Amino acid sequence: MGTLKWVLGLVSVGLAALIIVAGLRRDTHGNILGPAPATAVLAVVLVLAGFTLDEAFGQIAAGYRGVVLRFGAPTGEVKEPGLYMIPPWIETVVPMNVQIQAYHAEAIEAASADLQDVHTSVTVNYQIDPSRVAEVYTNLRNDAESRILSPNVQETIKSTTAKFTAQQLIQERPLVKSTADKTLAARVEPFGLRIDATSITQFQFSQSFTTAIENKVAAEQNALTAQRNLERVKFEAQQQVELARAQAQALTLQKTAVTPELVALRRIEAQLKAVDKWDGHMPNVVTGGGPVPLLDVFGK
Repeated sequence: MGTLKWVLGLVSVGLAALIIVAGLRRDTHGNILGPAPATAVLAVVLVLAGFTLDEAFGQIAAGYRGVVLRFGAPTGEVKEPGLYMIPPWIETVVPMNVQIQAYHAEAIEAASADLQDVHTSVTVNYQIDPSRVAEVYTNLRNDAESRILSPNVQETIKSTTAKFTAQQLIQERPLVKSTADKTLAARVEPFGLRIDATSITQFQFSQSFTTAIENKVAAEQNALTAQRNLERVKFEAQQQVELARAQAQALTLQKTAVTPELVALRRIEAQLKAVDKWDGHMPNVVTGGGPVPLLDVFGK
């Protein structure tokens, strides 16, 4: 919008200057006497016309809406992005940002459901409802963030934090965020504001509570390690039991399988192996329990 006004202003001033230069009077010696009265009047009219056009035309940038004022009072009319024309000197257009904007709030002090001190940092993405910009301008001008959003963010975070214990604030952050979104949206909607998202960037607790959490986590880790070691020992012991059981079952099966017929068969097999290894000489000594029941009848 500012660029268009500058262009119209420069064009009108330039044309007026050209007219004045073209209408300069000179004496018989060529000296400049000044512009003719009619030329001067024409130049003034041209300049006034340029400034009038400058006030009549304008443009609204993308992401904005233009609230039309007549003698400073909102008319209810809203200009969409692009070029517009209004009655000059009577109406003006105030641009209103309807893009998604970010509001940051640091170290909001609150208390959890279990009375732990909590310092919360949040970022809220919000925008002015494009269909209600005239209403927002009438009620808040351009102070919606400081007059509506900021105090409601503070109150929303405090009320939401009070619904959860400190441990829940840490472990159930998505639920905390969802609760804050719904609460804040309900608070600011009557004023023409929309909440896109509430991001909880940090929860900070007291030093004593933080230390207690660290100690608890360390104790849980130690207990988990001990439990795993115990399970490993139990598993190894169970393996030994199963191995002993398998060995006992194998011995039992072997004893069950030994029969007189099997013993006789094993003896015959031993005798056959002994005959295969015999070198043709009769043994000098043969025991009664030996594998080859032969007597040295030719020995001395």
